[in-house]
Amino acid sequence: MSRKRLKLGNIYEIPLPNGKKAYGRLFKEGTLAIYSKICETIDELPDFEEYQFYVVVYDDLLRDGEWQLVGCRPFEHEEDAWPPPTCAIDQLTHIGRLYYKGQIIPCKYEECKDLEVTAVWDRHHLVDRLMGDNKWTESLGHPINPDEKQ
Repeated sequence: MSRKRLKLGNIYEIPLPNGKKAYGRLFKEGTLAIYSKICETIDELPDFEEYQFYVVVYDDLLRDGEWQLVGCRPFEHEEDAWPPPTCAIDQLTHIGRLYYKGQIIPCKYEECKDLEVTAVWDRHHLVDRLMGDNKWTESLGHPINPDEKQ
């Protein structure tokens, strides 16, 4: 298999079981920003950037050709290509920390409780989520508030 170069801003078409398509824009660290609109074709994708969520995906999903590269919307500034912070949950303590720009930073519970949980998604997990099956997001858990009595 040839190694396709991944370019920030690339738009990938994600076929869904219902015949529609989701689209994701590549950010740094293998993060796909999934556009809010589910479409029949790329022509229906709005010209503005509105995302329903951000997920990190395995590189091979972007290289194997199953998700077609259908365009590119370059970032105006390199800083714009960073995805928003996520919540990295310690598997032993279940306390959340901010994950941002490759660093894990201690934070208060309020700062991370509503963020996307840091994880790498496989193809079928993302498709399930796009189809409304939340078992994958639920299985990631949520940070606990260390200030509350257990």
